[in-house]
Amino acid sequence: QVQRALRALTIPLERLQVMKNHMMQAMHKGLSQSTHSEATVRMLPTYICATPDGTEKGDFLVVELCQSQVRTLLVTLLGDGNLSPQMMYKTFDMPEEIMTGEGEALFDFIAQCVSQFLADTSSTQERLPLGFVFPFCCRQTQLDKAELISWSKGFSCSDVEGKDVGQLLQSAIKKQELSHVEVVALMNDTVGTMMTCSTEGRPCEVALVMDKGSNCCFMAEAHLVEIAKETSGRMCVNTEWGCFGDNGNLSDIVTPYDECVDNESSSPGEKRFEKMVGSLYLGEIVRHVLITLAAEKALFKGSSVAVLKEKGILKTQQVLEIINNEEGMAVTKRTLEALGLPLNERDCSRVQQICLAVVSRAASLYAAGLAAVLTYMCQSRDMDQLLVNVGVDGELYQGHTRFEEILHSVTRLLAPECVATLLPSTDGSGRGAAMVTAVALRLEAQRRKVNEVLAPLRLSLADLEQVQALMRQEMELGLGQETHANASVRMLPTFVCSTPDGTEQGEFLALDLGGTNFRVLVVHMTEEGIRMASEIYVIPTAIMQGTGEALFDHIIDCIVDFQTKQDLMNHVLPLGFTFSFPCQQVGLDKALLLTWTKGFSASNCVGQDVVQLLREAAQRKHHTGLNVVALVNDTVGTMMSCGYDDPKCEIGLIVGTGTNACYMEEMRNVGTVEGDEGRMCINMEWGAFGDNGCLDHIFTSFDKMVDDQTINPGKQRFEKLISGMYLGEIVRHILLAMAERQLLFHGKPSPKLYCKDIFKTKFLSTIELNGLALRQIRAILEDLDLNASYEDSELMREVCEAVSLRAAQLCAAGLAAVVEKMRENRGLDQLTVTVGVDGTLYKLHPNFSHNLHKTLQDLTPNCTVTFMPSEDGSGKGAALVAAVACR
Repeated sequence: QVQRALRALTIPLERLQVMKNHMMQAMHKGLSQSTHSEATVRMLPTYICATPDGTEKGDFLVVELCQSQVRTLLVTLLGDGNLSPQMMYKTFDMPEEIMTGEGEALFDFIAQCVSQFLADTSSTQERLPLGFVFPFCCRQTQLDKAELISWSKGFSCSDVEGKDVGQLLQSAIKKQELSHVEVVALMNDTVGTMMTCSTEGRPCEVALVMDKGSNCCFMAEAHLVEIAKETSGRMCVNTEWGCFGDNGNLSDIVTPYDECVDNESSSPGEKRFEKMVGSLYLGEIVRHVLITLAAEKALFKGSSVAVLKEKGILKTQQVLEIINNEEGMAVTKRTLEALGLPLNERDCSRVQQICLAVVSRAASLYAAGLAAVLTYMCQSRDMDQLLVNVGVDGELYQGHTRFEEILHSVTRLLAPECVATLLPSTDGSGRGAAMVTAVALRLEAQRRKVNEVLAPLRLSLADLEQVQALMRQEMELGLGQETHANASVRMLPTFVCSTPDGTEQGEFLALDLGGTNFRVLVVHMTEEGIRMASEIYVIPTAIMQGTGEALFDHIIDCIVDFQTKQDLMNHVLPLGFTFSFPCQQVGLDKALLLTWTKGFSASNCVGQDVVQLLREAAQRKHHTGLNVVALVNDTVGTMMSCGYDDPKCEIGLIVGTGTNACYMEEMRNVGTVEGDEGRMCINMEWGAFGDNGCLDHIFTSFDKMVDDQTINPGKQRFEKLISGMYLGEIVRHILLAMAERQLLFHGKPSPKLYCKDIFKTKFLSTIELNGLALRQIRAILEDLDLNASYEDSELMREVCEAVSLRAAQLCAAGLAAVVEKMRENRGLDQLTVTVGVDGTLYKLHPNFSHNLHKTLQDLTPNCTVTFMPSEDGSGKGAALVAAVACR
């Protein structure tokens, strides 16, 4: 019979693993907005979003509501890593009638305790922040706002449930005329334990309370805590796991002894997990095992065991002493003797075995719960291994090495990917409450400073409407014959007067030259659609920076190579040339190079017609089959490429390394070209918008620093706010400014961060990926030799988001001016138009396109704008320009 009882109380490792998985499923359910209300593991947000970093400083008042006492503390933190906080405290006994009387009387009593305590202290702080430890189940909606869900532990004060207990305490404190005392944070004892065990360099991210009740809290990824609606950083979640198993998940390990304990409790069927592990119940479980074995005559033969029928006769503390003390047998004899039970060696030995089985089971169940939390943290952070500190408090753990050994070893078996260091709480949850309050004030002060730094980057709708109006103004100047020469937005005619209509047919060649690589294509247009073949050729640096003749000779050599491979040498095909450098276009097939960019400096080209330079190279190479029909830039090529698939595509947009836009303008508005009929595509060259100073109010000190270090200070100023070539540099300067203000990297940026262009724009895309694990951001940080905390990484994300959001908003403001002008040109109440778009920033950044679309929608309520990403780039567009021209 004894062996059967011991087997019932022993849970195999495989079953503990199943239980761990059930616990993880219950946690997911508790975190989800849709299933939270029915979850047995409640997963309540605490609105605590950071652990101490050791810099916290000042006096912090704490009030802790205990079983039948009010404990008050004054904790002084010295900013020394929280290694030696100074503490004064006083405990006040609470009359029983207060615990069951009116709620107002309870909070008045607590406030009176605070007043008496402060009368004995010497704190002179003008503002004394208070942390309130309120160990009851609450629905927290802010750090200082928590509504009581239900009383427990003998409390039943009226008119408190459903009320904000923080506000009730603040009102009571006000009655005591303590105007300098402010309730800053509310928490339960588990959260207090986690914060108590956090010191500089050793953040604690999990806490276990193993006392009369049982609970656990941990730092979860905030975007997974759906009911809190926080999207970044981490938040401490109070699991309230005592109710785990109330849905039957533990039914196969619940013993008849547990059923007896549950039936005798004040809440049968509830808190099943807590009743198997809480110290309020372990002595009771042992008592029911002894009753059963005595009835089966396996223990205390021939003796009366009526004393065991009395509830509470065997305390958990006695059970722990029986298994922990080296003189356990002597303790067992004393305990049984005190109960008047007969003594013999065999009975005492069996009682010891039963006590050990009950406590071992509790430790194993705690381990399964802890392993579930640790594995969840490891998986949600996308880590191969989790190293974490766990704060521990409660009478089961303190000083009971046997319990500690089982908890530690079973946790390692169930979660081998996690290494947890258990840190005993020394000062209880009171010191932790002071830490929560101190961290809240540190973050509040930091938030003010961060907002000061980022405020100039944050644009209102009115700011963007002003940018839109300025862009419209500059467009009009660029189109005007008299004003064109002085306009910052050049509005260059392209002589492309029609977009594809789908009837284009035939074979066309295309060149796409815009950098160190260029592409040669052949494009076959039929009724069925478009087929393409292409090859990429490299332009060596020596040719990029040599003579113009050598450059265009090289291009012809590549064309000949391509035509030979494609068996096209005997064909004379119309050719479209995408040439992505600033040109003054004077005809569809005639464009004068204004300046080289992107590392090119070939001689004798600036001011020349690049189409003519290509034709002359063909003559030198005796290549007679070249018929250059059109030259376009990449923006026009993108518009034409998308226009083939969508006839409504009348705008081209590039947002990549640089930025530009083009659109179909009414010929009557183009003062720089003769003729009033039809439309012509205008290459805006909008990167230079603001070069005349009209955007100076948008430019921040960081933008000025970036601009000063470029090869063309004062030029392409709009582009420098938006495009991929510059965003990383803007972020770098902001990070340096924040480090200087002690907001990042403990005020010590790495020497690498001072290097120009070290912070790549592609880093913004990586850092801004929603929910991205710290590990992946850390890889970037390590490359830059930056020693960043989790909070540093979150702040870096905020900086990146501010810079990329502004870029998208400014791009949208420019586009809004274009779209609204087209609508007004055509006399429409509502315009429907498509934008063909290309560029790495638009295509690869996780948030840029969404922010662009949303802002454009806000700025142009009378326009329906669709975006079509260009799949084949501007090369196909050049062929289409040629095809439209031939049509």
